[in-house]
Amino acid sequence: MKLEGRRAVISGGNRGLGLAIAGAFAREGAELLLGARDLELTRSVAGRLRADFPQCPAAHAEPLDVSSDASVERLAARAGELWGGVDILVNNAGVYGPKGPLAEGSWEEWKQAVDINLFGLARMCRAFLPALKRGGGGRIINLSGGGATSPLPNLSSYAASKAAVVRLSETLALELKPFGIPVNCVAPGALNTRLLDEVLEAGPGKVGEAFYRKSLEQKAKGGTPPELGASLCLYLAAEAPAGITGRLISAVWDPWKDLAALRAELEGSDIYTLRRITPEDRGKRFP
Repeated sequence: MKLEGRRAVISGGNRGLGLAIAGAFAREGAELLLGARDLELTRSVAGRLRADFPQCPAAHAEPLDVSSDASVERLAARAGELWGGVDILVNNAGVYGPKGPLAEGSWEEWKQAVDINLFGLARMCRAFLPALKRGGGGRIINLSGGGATSPLPNLSSYAASKAAVVRLSETLALELKPFGIPVNCVAPGALNTRLLDEVLEAGPGKVGEAFYRKSLEQKAKGGTPPELGASLCLYLAAEAPAGITGRLISAVWDPWKDLAALRAELEGSDIYTLRRITPEDRGKRFP
């Protein structure tokens, strides 16, 4: 069992990708603390995990609203009561936010999405860092996704917050290197979750004709299995060398199972990071 004796906190761990991550960790013997808004569902999920994976020492369920300082601090305090230290923090909670052009959508919903996706993740890292340090050098895994690497018209709060998550993670990776705490981002692929359902419900008038057609095709084909992203999270939690940090890694496109062998090439490089592209990078030379 790759995570035997390890203590993992997962936000948004009661459905979709978060549930797949919780299942992968439970299967490998981790003790879990799941936080999400729907406490009843989270308790049900925790019960199923305990029943399905006897090797999981415990799965605890707590209410969590990552947009609330008090809620995040309560979860961190609960982890302290249970364990003292934490070994793994997975920041999975997130929303798409309002659909439509920036100037036409709800400004309150736009700010709320950034509060959840970016500030919420920062709150979690800030609150759990003492416990991670007490654990002797834990690991932070942040869910970012493709929204960070290309423009997403009509989903501007999501795109902006997810790009910021990557840069925050790169920065934290440098801050926490002396403590032996790797920080990485995961792009899990195009998942058929409630976020996809939201896009389809919004329709082409809100999200744009091209994105709507792409989403319909994804729905029909089944999308990327969430288990693939969960497997990458498991690898980063259990097997990836500590030197692999500050990276945005795609579960679908990157050879993440070979990262240990590629460690020397990655260190000191900007591979799997967000950077400005210069004319020289594209074989051009501007005056």
